[in-house]
Amino acid sequence: MSRRHSAEKRVVNPDPKFGDLVLSKFMNAVMEQGKKSVAERIVYGALEKVEQKAKGDPIKMFHTALENVMPSVEVRSRRVGGATYQVPVEVRNERRQALAIRWIIAAARARNENTMVDKLSGELLDASNNRGTAVKKREDTHKMAEANRAFSHYRW
Repeated sequence: MSRRHSAEKRVVNPDPKFGDLVLSKFMNAVMEQGKKSVAERIVYGALEKVEQKAKGDPIKMFHTALENVMPSVEVRSRRVGGATYQVPVEVRNERRQALAIRWIIAAARARNENTMVDKLSGELLDASNNRGTAVKKREDTHKMAEANRAFSHYRW
């Protein structure tokens, strides 16, 4: 990481079907080996399945799922006098979103359904209903921050 200046933020174009920036970022995170069309097929297929199962707006469900997974606090390691403390800090909005996207995709990939479309739609439905692996990850992060609240005075 450069000490002189921070990296410039890349401009992400909204997705072609819904015109949503966050969905486009999500698609880019699903993508492997630069295969954007495959990622689009997976995400749009998952959103269609969510719409069929939940009988509601898939974009609204997607955003609800993302909100339910976003952490508000996390712990960061801080070295003070030879000891390393897990210091709870609040999470910036961009990082909250990035973590939520990453956690949902990781949880979907770890599921036992047959296709990635099924896995992703299941995880999105679970996350929008405040359950599932990604939501559990957020809860664990919050518990860890709560447990280490005593070290919050080491915040920098």
